[in-house]
Amino acid sequence: MDRPAHPSGNPLGVVRDRTPKPARNPQLRGLQCLRCDALYPVTLTHDGCPACRRAGFHVALRASYLPDSAETVPMPYGPGFTLGEGGTPLHDMPALAGQFGVARLSIKDESCNPTGSHKDRMTAVGVAQALDFDAHTLVLASSGNAAVSAAHYAWAAGLGCEVATYEGMPATYARQLDALGARRYMFADNAGRWAFVRERSQHPGYFALTNYRLPALGSAPLAIEGYKPIALECVTDGGVPDHIVIPTGRGDLGWGVYAGFRDLLAAGRIARLPRLWLVEPFPRLSRVLDGGAIDASYPGHTAQLSTAGATVTYLQWQAASATGGGAVVVNDEEARAARRLLTAAGVSAELCAAGGLAALRQLRASNAVAPDAHVVLMLTANASSDPSWPDRAA
Repeated sequence: MDRPAHPSGNPLGVVRDRTPKPARNPQLRGLQCLRCDALYPVTLTHDGCPACRRAGFHVALRASYLPDSAETVPMPYGPGFTLGEGGTPLHDMPALAGQFGVARLSIKDESCNPTGSHKDRMTAVGVAQALDFDAHTLVLASSGNAAVSAAHYAWAAGLGCEVATYEGMPATYARQLDALGARRYMFADNAGRWAFVRERSQHPGYFALTNYRLPALGSAPLAIEGYKPIALECVTDGGVPDHIVIPTGRGDLGWGVYAGFRDLLAAGRIARLPRLWLVEPFPRLSRVLDGGAIDASYPGHTAQLSTAGATVTYLQWQAASATGGGAVVVNDEEARAARRLLTAAGVSAELCAAGGLAALRQLRASNAVAPDAHVVLMLTANASSDPSWPDRAA
């Protein structure tokens, strides 16, 4: 599809005074490199660390707060823009725990967020930053949950929303975007989608919520902070788990959960980090952890649309490595079989989230997870909007 015309001004006629600016945390001192700790100012663009790039490394930045911050899990905005995301339930699943040979198995149900997925946490902080910097339009690359979340939150905040999608975006998602006035632009591959988002991000008033660099860096650093409260909620509702199993595409969620636990550890609220296991539909991060190049392409095909893609980020690598966890490859048939078990237990899960249960089977078989462990599975979204549902017969 041809690229849309060069944007100028406010193409959607958004009334920018509908939503007040959020209060920026005065303890937020800037953005810091994940690798070399270089400090940079907060901006709307997220191009990674220039110093590391010159040295041949493609590394994202993270929010950095003053060391005397009294907050256990500091956030960029407080209060920020919200539709009621967060505070999702942690369900214990004793029957499945017994079936999989662990002492305790819990499900962190992110489908209870306003638009039905974990993406709402990131989008809410992203919208807060857009309002803070007087942006008029969110732009992102997504063909699923992130697109739906961004369209809802942008509409509620009086912002425009432009989404670079794949050709053949599932109709269940496309209908929601159209109903909310989000503009869809279709491309054949990630390179086209990211080039579009990168181009838009260079114009005044546009804020890129998701990754637009190749090699990939991850989504907007302040927005990723939206996932940190998951750690505090897990500890508050169920204690410190031994392991957390997380579906992964480019690692935004995994790194955000890791960062939340890192903050809790630094504040003395917990004595150890849980091990994070990032579940992927074909080998990507697992190849990097085995010595492969982090900026290489690792293509594959999958029905687990929320975690598809050929790229790996420093975010993923750090989340797995810093916690002593790793990557687990779960193919589509294994994920479908796990989803049937979850469905029988009364749990609706999108395919990649169900893959976490299949990953647990592998982790128990290898003794990476001990029988006395408490394991938390991240249920990123339910099956209601998943184009792969219902599963075909076994």
